[in-house]
Amino acid sequence: MSEHRRKPPQPQGGGRAAARRGQSGSSPGRRAAPRGATGSPSDSYGSDSYDSGGEERQYGGRAEARRAAQRSTGGSRRRAAEPARGGRRGGPNGPGRGRGRVAAVPDKNRLIDYPRAGKYGWQRWMPSWKLVSGLCIGFFGSLVAVAGIGYAMVGVPNEENAAALSQNNVYYWEDGSQMVAAGSGQNRQNVTIDRIPKAMQWAVISAENKSFYQDSGVDPMGIARAVANMARGGDTQGGSTITQQFVKNTYLTQEQSISRKFKEMFISIKVGTKLSKGEILQGYLNTSYYGRGAYGIQAAAQTYFGKEAKDLKPNECAFLAALLKGPTYYDPAGNEGIDTSATKVANTKRAKARWSWILEQMHNDKRITDQQYQDAIKNFPKLQGRKASKGMTGQIGYLADTAKKYVLNHSNISEKQFDQGGYQIKTTFKKANVEALAKAVKKVEKEKLDPENRELDKHVQFGAASVKPNDGAIVALYGGAGYENGHFNNNADTSGVPVGSTWKPFVLAAAMEYGTYKSDGVGVSPLSKYNGNDHLKVRKNDGTYVLKKDNTPFFQENESDYPWGYISLRKAMEQSVNTPFVQLGMDVGMKNVADVAEKAGILDGSFAELNASFALGTSTPSAIRMADAYATFAAAGKQAAPYSVTSVKFNGQEIDGFKKPRVTRAMPEKVANNVTDVLENVIQNGTGTKALPLGRTAAGKTGTTDENKSAWFVGYTQQLSTSVAMFREDPKSAKLLSMNGTAGEKSIHGGDVPTLVWTEYMKAALKGKPDLGFPEAEKIGEIQDELGAPSPTPTPSVEPSETVTESPSPTPSESSSPSPTPSDTCGFFGCENDGGTDNGGTENGGTDGGVSSPPAPTGTAENGGNTRGNGNGGIFGGSEG
Repeated sequence: MSEHRRKPPQPQGGGRAAARRGQSGSSPGRRAAPRGATGSPSDSYGSDSYDSGGEERQYGGRAEARRAAQRSTGGSRRRAAEPARGGRRGGPNGPGRGRGRVAAVPDKNRLIDYPRAGKYGWQRWMPSWKLVSGLCIGFFGSLVAVAGIGYAMVGVPNEENAAALSQNNVYYWEDGSQMVAAGSGQNRQNVTIDRIPKAMQWAVISAENKSFYQDSGVDPMGIARAVANMARGGDTQGGSTITQQFVKNTYLTQEQSISRKFKEMFISIKVGTKLSKGEILQGYLNTSYYGRGAYGIQAAAQTYFGKEAKDLKPNECAFLAALLKGPTYYDPAGNEGIDTSATKVANTKRAKARWSWILEQMHNDKRITDQQYQDAIKNFPKLQGRKASKGMTGQIGYLADTAKKYVLNHSNISEKQFDQGGYQIKTTFKKANVEALAKAVKKVEKEKLDPENRELDKHVQFGAASVKPNDGAIVALYGGAGYENGHFNNNADTSGVPVGSTWKPFVLAAAMEYGTYKSDGVGVSPLSKYNGNDHLKVRKNDGTYVLKKDNTPFFQENESDYPWGYISLRKAMEQSVNTPFVQLGMDVGMKNVADVAEKAGILDGSFAELNASFALGTSTPSAIRMADAYATFAAAGKQAAPYSVTSVKFNGQEIDGFKKPRVTRAMPEKVANNVTDVLENVIQNGTGTKALPLGRTAAGKTGTTDENKSAWFVGYTQQLSTSVAMFREDPKSAKLLSMNGTAGEKSIHGGDVPTLVWTEYMKAALKGKPDLGFPEAEKIGEIQDELGAPSPTPTPSVEPSETVTESPSPTPSESSSPSPTPSDTCGFFGCENDGGTDNGGTENGGTDGGVSSPPAPTGTAENGGNTRGNGNGGIFGGSEG
C-alpha cells in the first residue's frame, strides 16, 4: 500500500480531541493556532486532507498548510461563509471556529478589495487608502482625458455669430402690415485698441478681471460656481473672465446651459493662445452691450456723452464700465417697464455707487494717479438724454417700447438679446386708432393751449390708452410729444399721476358687492343717501372719528362749500361730490375697495395708502390700466389683462408664451351693470356732459386731483374703453405742477380738456360702428343710508325712464339750510329725492371733486403721488405692455 494510502497513526492520550485539548490546555495564556497552522496531522481538514478512505495527507510546515487550505475545495469564499453557519458541527468551540479564521485570509484574486476581507464590523466597510487613492487618480485622470478630448474637438469658429453682428427687430400692426424696423444693427462701430483710452481699459480690468494679463483666459473656480448655479437653476453671473465674455459675445449664443459653458471654456483657452491680450480686450469692449441699444465702446460714448471713445475722461470711463454690470439697473434714465425696481432714483443710486467703487479700484490698482482719482470722484458725469433712433418718431417709439416691454416680461428673452435683433413682433395696435388718438390730442391742444404766450400752458402733457373690453387688446395709445422732441417717457404707460375721482366707481362697486359693516353682507343700493356737505368729519366703523397724526379730527373737503345735504350715491357720482364716497369707503372697508379695483385690472403696486382718502383716487395706475379696469365694467364684469403682442418670432421661428390672456369673472354681472348705469348718468347729467357730442350710448367718469395737478376722463362703450390723462410736470424734478390758470381757465377738471380729447377720439374710432348700448341694470342691494341720515320721505314711483335733470344754475344757490331745495332725478330705480339741487360748483352744474388731503401725509396725492415714476402703475408693476 502506498504511503499516502496508509492510515495515519492515532495520537496518544485519547485521539485528536484529546490532543487538541492538550494543546490548548498547555498554554493557558496563549491563543490556539488555527488548523493547518502547526503542521500537525490533527490540524488539517477538508476534502483535500482525506481521500475517500479518510487517510491523511502530509504537509510540510505552516506556509504549506496555508497554501493547502487556500487550495481546498470550496475556496476561500466557501470558508468565509462557513463561520456564519457556526461550522459543520461542534458549536462555538467546535471545528467551525478554526475554519472561520482560515476564511479571514484575503482573496487576492479580487480586483477591488471592498468590502474588505479580513476585517470585521465597521472596519470591513471602511475603504483602504489604496482604494481611495486609486479612485481619485482614476477620477482626475478621466477628467483630464475628457478635457483633452473636449479641447481637441471644440474649435474656434471662423466667423462671429449672428447675435454679435446684430440685426433689426421688425414690428407689425394688428393687420400684419409693417410698423417699423428698428434695433441696434446700425448702432455699433468697432474701434482699435489704440483709440480706446487706457482709463477705459483699466476700468474694465479693475472692475471685472484683475488678473486679466496673467490668467490663461479661464477662471476654473468661477466656472465651477457658474455650473453649480446652473445645476440649481440659478443665474450664471460671476463665472467669466474678460476672455470668456469676449468669446460669449463674439462666437456663442446667450443660451444659459452647461454645454455652452464648457464650449466657452475650451474656446477661451484656444483664443488665449491665438490672440494677444490687447486683441481680446479690444474685442470685448467692441462687442459688449451698454444699454440704450448701444453695442461697443464707440456707440456707448456717442449715446451717453455725444463724443468719440478716444475722448472719454476717467470719470466717464468708470461710468461706462459700471453699465457692463447690467444697463437695465445702472442706467440713470431708468427702465421701470422692464423691472419695477429699475426706477430713475434707484438706478442713479446704483450707478453712482458702482462708479465710485470702480474709480476706487483703479486707484488702488495704481491705474490712475492720486490727482486723477480726486478729480474724477468729485464729478459724476453728465449724461445725454435718450435719442430717437431711425423710425422711432411720433407715437411709433411709444408703441414699440410698449411691445418690447411686454415681450421681455412674458418670455426669457433678455434686453441684451432682444436689442441684438432678429425678432418679428406682431402687435395689437391698430394704425387708424393710433392716428385718430394722436390727432384728437393735437386738435384739442391747438384749441386750448398756447405755450408760447401763456406760461401756465407750458409743460402740459397728455397720456391716453384705448382697450377692447372682453379681450384686453390695446388698440391705441398716446405716449407724448415723441422721442424726436426729447420726450422719452411713455405717458400711457407710466405711473405717478393720481387718478382722482375716476376711482369712485370702484368704491361704489365694492359697496354693491360687499355691503357695509352694518349690512351683514347685503349690497348697498346706489339710491342710499350720504351727507354731501363740505368739511365733514369721517367716522370709523366703531363710531369714532378719523384723526390726523396730531390727533386732531380729519375733515374731508369738497371742491366747493356748496351744502348738498344728504344725497344719493348716484347723485354724488353724477356731480362728483367727495364726502359721501369717503364715508362710504370707510363703511365698506378700504381693503374691499382695493380688492375690487385689483380684480378689475389695477395692479396693487400702484395703490396708495389705504387711508380715508384712498376712496378719492390717491392711487397712481397708468392710463392703460385705467382703460382696462373700466373695460371690466363695459364687459359686464369680465376682466382680461391688457396685452400688446400677439406673436413673436425669432428669425422666422415662433416663440411660445404669447397667447391671448384668459378672460375671467372679476365681479358679479349685476354689480358691473349697475356701475355702468350710474356712469351713464354722469355723461347725461353730470360732470361728463362734454362727452355727449359722441352721439351714442356711453358711460364714464371725470377725475381731478388736489390743486388741479392732474385731470382724467375714463369712458367706454361696449366696443372700446379709453382713458385720457392731462397733467403739468416740472421737466427738472418730474414733480406735478398745478394746472390752475392753464388754458386760460381758473382751473382744469376732468370734464374739460380730457373729456374733449376722449370724445374727439371715440368719434373717429367708432365711426360706422353700431351703437350697442349696455345691458339693462337689474335692481341691486338695499337702501342703506349713512348713520344720521333723516328718515326717507315717501316719493311717488314711476316707470324706468331716461334720467332727466333740471337745467343747473351757473352758480350754487346760497342756503343756510343743511339740505338744499330737493330735485328729482329719475333712473332705472325710479325718481329719487336727492335732498339737494343740481346747482353748484363748476363743470356744468357740478363739481368734479378731486383728491383732498388725507388724515396723514403718507400716501396723499401731494406727498405720495406727485412724482411720476415712484408708483407702480403699469402692466408689469410700473409699466404697461
